[in-house]
Amino acid sequence: MDFHEFIEKEIIPQYAEFDAAHREDHVRSVISKSQELAKFYPVKPEILYLAAAYHDLGLSEGREFHHLASGRKIREDKRLGQWFSAEEIELAAQAAEDHRASGKNPPRSIYGRIIAESDRQINPETVVKRTVQYGFAHYPEMDREQMWNRTVEHLQEKYAEGGYLKLWIPESDNARQLAALRELIHDTGKLRELFDKFYMEITSSTISRAGKTFQTFRQNTERH
Repeated sequence: MDFHEFIEKEIIPQYAEFDAAHREDHVRSVISKSQELAKFYPVKPEILYLAAAYHDLGLSEGREFHHLASGRKIREDKRLGQWFSAEEIELAAQAAEDHRASGKNPPRSIYGRIIAESDRQINPETVVKRTVQYGFAHYPEMDREQMWNRTVEHLQEKYAEGGYLKLWIPESDNARQLAALRELIHDTGKLRELFDKFYMEITSSTISRAGKTFQTFRQNTERH
């Protein structure tokens, strides 16, 4: 089994267990973006591939310190020794640790900066959708207006002027996307329309899954 096959079979499937904003599509996007940005710097793409693939695995231990748990998982995975030196594994571990947007310190290496930048998925609609998805996953007790207020508060805190999000790589498209997102944040009417759209999509999907589960349960009960 080569390295890429290992990532596909052993690592990426673990993301299926996380909340909707951090599943397989997210990790694949971070991997892809990191490989694109690697072209602009004297780095080893495979180290970035490793860091990107593992960067959110720590979510299995909770969100608050997931970045540190992700770094630890890289260091402790003995299987990686067949493809990487100890120094390369440490670079990848540090990059995973440094990716979190709310981190107070800048990434320690260009690898960390690239992973952090690749994790900043700032397409305005995607950001709003992921924020709503996260709200459903972690605050299911909230009603619609509470979820709306949480969404606005999060967007302001992270993405608005003065927010804690920082960009590190000038070659990425994130600066332009961030400007567009800030326009959306200031347009409360349009932002509310997007929120309502995603809120209804997620609610409908949840109801549909619940209905299928009940139908299966009823069928199984009738057989007995």
